[in-house]
Amino acid sequence: MSRPAWGRACLPRQQERLRAHEQKPTRRRHRPAPIRWDEKANLHAVLFVRMVCNIKPGLEAQNESRRLAMKHHTKESARMTIGLDLGDKHSHLRVLNSEGDIIEEGRIRTTPEDFKRRFKGIEPALVALEAGTHSPWAYRVIRECGHEVIVANPRQVPLISQNNQKSDDNDPELLGRLARMDRKLLKPIQPRGLKEQIALAELRARDCLVKARTKLINHVRGVVKSHGGRTTGVSVDCFHAEAEERIPTEIRETLRPVLKMIGELTAQIGQYQKKIENLCKKEYPQTEVLQQISGVGALTSLAFMLVLGDPKRFEESRDVGPYLGLAPGKDDSGEHKSELRITKAGDGFMRRLLVCSAHYILGPFGPDTDLRRHGEKIAQTGKKKAKKRAVVAVARKLAVLLHRLWTTGEEYEPLRNTIRKQKRIAKCKS
Repeated sequence: MSRPAWGRACLPRQQERLRAHEQKPTRRRHRPAPIRWDEKANLHAVLFVRMVCNIKPGLEAQNESRRLAMKHHTKESARMTIGLDLGDKHSHLRVLNSEGDIIEEGRIRTTPEDFKRRFKGIEPALVALEAGTHSPWAYRVIRECGHEVIVANPRQVPLISQNNQKSDDNDPELLGRLARMDRKLLKPIQPRGLKEQIALAELRARDCLVKARTKLINHVRGVVKSHGGRTTGVSVDCFHAEAEERIPTEIRETLRPVLKMIGELTAQIGQYQKKIENLCKKEYPQTEVLQQISGVGALTSLAFMLVLGDPKRFEESRDVGPYLGLAPGKDDSGEHKSELRITKAGDGFMRRLLVCSAHYILGPFGPDTDLRRHGEKIAQTGKKKAKKRAVVAVARKLAVLLHRLWTTGEEYEPLRNTIRKQKRIAKCKS
């Protein structure tokens, strides 16, 4: 007798197991339906849902913050982005929509009136422009029209400054696309206010007059020396009055108009100096705290405050040195670490004033301070280059110290670090 097939023999057993499984009660987990936020619901409905479903308020607040962040992100991405390339006569712009497509190309005159007509009345947008001569007033005008403005640092954006296809048509498009992707790529600059810009203009005007006077005095000294005369020992303030007697007679009439011009420049410089001192006393009294350091006067302290603007935008005082270009550059790769010169970034006028103050601190009339000892320690390591490095190092430390005194308002202690070091040594010995 042949054996039955496996499927037919097992069929009754499978049917029995299936019936038993159907008769067995199943356990079902009752899960509450997902609850969605109803913005139109009142507070009583929200409290009722919390009580029934046992929802924690912290989790609900977290979900709400996420939804608000998504709304903010959606609104930001939906804004238009405008790249603006400022020119001396005309400025070129490119308008990008939320998808990154160019929807408008145009050119406007580089005047405040034309900028107001162009940007006033349109929906708020993100405007990106490069720092330059026209960027301060353009920043203020566009912001007054209700737009967000980013002032890019052209030195830190080689994609624009070193572009092989650089033109008035490509630059605004690149600015707009970089601002649309990530504004940090543009290394934004915080423009100064109108008040600070006017005050800084007076300092720069005085600096121009000083340079012109120096050039004229050097011309007179050189001409007199070539004719066998000497003008050494004559101070700059009295040069126009005392140098005439030492000029040889054959060239005295030739140089007399130059001496007259030197006298007029000296009088104008004196007037600017009085204005600067009045600004320090009336509008910027914090400069008195900075002038506690020997070698720092009204000019240097006021310029430091005007160039930096808001001291709170620097997280640490050590960040001021690289901001003013007094820190060495970096070109490291793997184990290779090269020694580079200082970057010379930032405001050159302020950097020059700090270097002049450092020369005074290290000079014969500088008092004994921690700054002077720090510079002398570096100068002893070499010859001429070491002395130059010492001056730059003192200027960098001076900038850090000025920012520290400005933010804290503390009393300046010339030998603070030295005294602390002596106390630690005495404590260890005891």
